[in-house]
Amino acid sequence: MNDISSIKSLSTTDLFKAKGAGPLNGSGTDFAQELKNALGNVNEMQVEGERSMSDIATGSVKDLHQAAIAIDKAEISMKLMLEVRNKALNAYKEITRTQM
Repeated sequence: MNDISSIKSLSTTDLFKAKGAGPLNGSGTDFAQELKNALGNVNEMQVEGERSMSDIATGSVKDLHQAAIAIDKAEISMKLMLEVRNKALNAYKEITRTQM
């Protein structure tokens, strides 16, 4: 029970310090930069997936399993990105609906 009360007393500053992220530690990145990095990673996975598909189509694939994994990673990362986008849009719509 003591552990729960110590968690409840943590502030967001404490959480950022514990995680080592955010602008509070001086070297952290902001949300926009993190989002840009995530989109860049999704793009890289998409390019790698496209390359794997073209290798399969041309018959120049060296390892079929690795190519299938790259394609699956690209698909899953795209689905995750779309879900994050949908959640962000829903949150934005909800915020705009609230009255001030």
